[in-house]
Amino acid sequence: MRYSNRRTIASIAILFTLLLSGCAVTPPVDQSNICSIFREKSGWHESALDMQERWNVPLYVPMAFMQQESSFRSDALPPRRYALGFIPWGRVSSAYGYSQAKTETWSDYLKETGNWGAERDDFADAMDFMGWYISKTQKVNGISVSNASAQYLNYHEGWGGYRKRSYERKPWLKTVAARVGDRSETYSRQYQGCKQSLPDGFFERLFSS
Repeated sequence: MRYSNRRTIASIAILFTLLLSGCAVTPPVDQSNICSIFREKSGWHESALDMQERWNVPLYVPMAFMQQESSFRSDALPPRRYALGFIPWGRVSSAYGYSQAKTETWSDYLKETGNWGAERDDFADAMDFMGWYISKTQKVNGISVSNASAQYLNYHEGWGGYRKRSYERKPWLKTVAARVGDRSETYSRQYQGCKQSLPDGFFERLFSS
């Protein structure tokens, strides 16, 4: 019941913010500090708490993923593919949105969770997707939900690819995974210092501002 109430309030908060901003969703200014992100983006903290409560995944892990994958851009797309080196020929993958979820994986998420109205360019939905994926990685490959580096390798390579250690052929990916792990730890330390001061709901934020 608490998850449902949080989700409703978060959705109202995000809708209200979009109306005030002319429906322009811009990335947070200071992406190096999770406290600054949550203070700038109304409703994001509530959505992250919803994900954490539902999937038992510490919110700073998917936040670190999201910063790496899309820099918190709702309409993020993968690089273009070019024919003959200069003719645009689609994208390198079907990844889209905050989480850069591929169409096939997103479809699996929708089927398993029944969250049929979810959209990849919605922050709350993207966070819930990441929580689902990270939680499932723990079940499938035994990776702790707090191990951001190993979780990111699963996120990038898929569960089968991780078991086959496909990342060993990609030194650049291991570097990125280590960076994500470092950011997750930084976000964790920052969050421990500010979580008590972050408004816990839209109306609390409205009347405390």
